[in-house]
Amino acid sequence: MAERIEDITINYEEDGEQVVKELDKEVLTKGAWTTILFRYQQLDRKTGDWGKTQYSIRRYRKVQGEYRSQSKFNISSADQARKIIETLTLWLGKEEQA
Repeated sequence: MAERIEDITINYEEDGEQVVKELDKEVLTKGAWTTILFRYQQLDRKTGDWGKTQYSIRRYRKVQGEYRSQSKFNISSADQARKIIETLTLWLGKEEQA
């Protein structure tokens, strides 16, 4: 658990070996409920190589002074990420025209 938003990470180790490597993060909202977009890679244990870049949107809730994971959505592919971007851009354009 993290006490500060800046300390929240998705880096993860198993048996002393890093298996999830955080590449970047963007805090989308701050407060008692915090939303963070992560860019990361997972270790392919068969090859020992880092896999393709992946993305995850995660929500955290501050409880008793610590941020705790509440939910997550993993973007499954670059194509899905592009579709999300295209759709949000379209919707926001429509709202701005209204």
